[in-house]
Order: sequence, then C-alpha cells, then structure tokens
Amino acid sequence: MANTEYGDITPRTATFAERELLKRALPHLVIEKFGQSKPVPLKSSKQIKFRRYSALALATTALTEGVTPTAKQLAAVDVTGNLAQYGDLVTITDIVQDTHEDPVLQEATEILGEQAAQTIETIRFNVLKAGTGVRYANGAARSAVNTALTLSTQRKCIRDLKRQNARAITKIVRSTPSYGTEAVAPSFIGLVHPDMEGDIRNIAGFTPTEKYGSMTPYESEIGKIEDVRYVSSTVFSAWTDAGGAKGTMISTTGTSADVYPVLFVSRDAFGIVPLKGRASITPSVVNPHPSESDPLAQRGHIGWKSMTTCVILNDAWMVRAECGVTD
Repeated sequence: MANTEYGDITPRTATFAERELLKRALPHLVIEKFGQSKPVPLKSSKQIKFRRYSALALATTALTEGVTPTAKQLAAVDVTGNLAQYGDLVTITDIVQDTHEDPVLQEATEILGEQAAQTIETIRFNVLKAGTGVRYANGAARSAVNTALTLSTQRKCIRDLKRQNARAITKIVRSTPSYGTEAVAPSFIGLVHPDMEGDIRNIAGFTPTEKYGSMTPYESEIGKIEDVRYVSSTVFSAWTDAGGAKGTMISTTGTSADVYPVLFVSRDAFGIVPLKGRASITPSVVNPHPSESDPLAQRGHIGWKSMTTCVILNDAWMVRAECGVTD
C-alpha cells in the first residue's frame, strides 16, 4: 500500500526522482523567480488566495491640539487563483529497459523535467502577456508594430511603473529544488525572447552580465540597461505576422513583422504556485508488469503531474512593450 502513490517505486525513490525532475527543470524556470510565491500544501483547497493591502490616503491635514484624528481602516484586495493539474508520461518497453545501452529511465526523467518546466512557464506566460498595460514600439496598435525596442520605449514603460509606485524586485525564489527566497540587488525585470538579444545589446548603456562585478547574474540573463535587468527564454514567443510591413524586421512569412512582447515586471505584480518542494511535482514510475491490458508485461511508464496557477495581482505594476526584432 505504501507504494500506491508512486507506481512501482518506493517513496524514497520517488523523492529522488522528484529532485531529479526539479533539477533538470530549474534552468527553464524564469518567471518562477519574480512572482509573489505561495506553495500550496497537500490536502488543501484547489483555490489559492493572494492578498494585498491598498495604500492609505495621505494625512495632509494638520492635527488639532488635544484632538485624536479619525482612525482609518486598512483595505485589502484579494485575488483568487484556481489550481489546475497538468502532467504527461512516456512509455518504456521491457525490451528497451533490458537491452538499450543508454540509461533510458534517467534520460526520460531528465526530459520530462524539462517538459514540466516549459509547460508551466508557458501557462504562466500566457496569463501575464494578457495584462492590460501595454506600450508599442511604434504606432498605436499591435498591427502597426515594425520597430525594434529602444531606450525610449523602455524608459516609458518604467515610468509607467514608477507612476503607480511599483517597487523594484529585491528578492527572488531560489534556484534550488527546495523552496526559499534570496535577496538580490533592486531592479525591474524585462522578460524577453532570445531573438531580441541583439537589439537589446545595441541599446546605449547596455551592460553585459560579465561586467556586473560583484552582482550575480540570473540564469539566462543577458545584461542590464539602467534599472532593468533582461532575462531571456524561448517561452516568451512572438505573435507571428501580427505587426506592420516587415521592413528590416523578422517576419515568419516575409510580409508582416512578427511582434515580440517584452514584459517589464515589478515586485508583487503577479502570483504563482512555485514548482518547488515536496508537494510541487509528483513523479510516477510503473515498471512493466502483467495486467489485464498488458498480460505479457511489455510496457512501463514514467510521468509527472503538478498542480499550479498564475494570476496577475496588480496590472499597474506590469507593462508589456510590443516590438519588432531586427532581422
């Protein structure tokens, strides 16, 4: 009975497989680092509630001597996220296990770890790129965009954030399988596709990661411009052929420019359930054994499943720039 949850591996082995899945997943977890992070314990609700408190009105009226001012009340805003389960599996035959020269089980675990991370990051990205705050590199709509990211566009986006009292990110989720946070130098984060790296490096004032000195770069970080640190991932994909006439921009069909999102995020802009810790991901290994559907014990399976969600907590603390990319 102790092995039911994990298929044909013991709880000890399952914990090892879980750590292996998470270790292979870590380099692909970009969004993971920068959101408000709340793990969901086992045997709890399918909903998670994120809460923020609204700022108080300024107290600009002078106090009257001997008179206690009217007390204000704190106002909280709750944002609820609904958890959904995701997962996948691969089939391994008995012949592969018995005769293949490669450690197929280990390879499958590593590949599934990558898939799990990219799946969950894509789900998060689809939520975040639908935010309401947007600026275009040129024109007034996505259909007109055919210009690369510029310093002017970045400054406008960061100005939008600072006008709303958005705070720089000063702590991130650790890059380890265990849950935890660590302090980092204050900055806003720009999430970009690797196609944009050339244009970003060409912007005046760009500092590459190798010139950071004592500041430790994030995984997949390109460098920084003023108070924005740029981190890239292929998950942050473009809207193909969604812009204006391509000109010198990348275009999938050669007619209209592909439009790339740049997500400028600040502290507490969005909330996530992290892919961290014991309850975050469940591996399953079923070795070939006789059953009604497989009487000759020819097939086994290895897979994963995870409960997760991502919600925008404050649209005003996140801005999306839409740009072309120089071909």
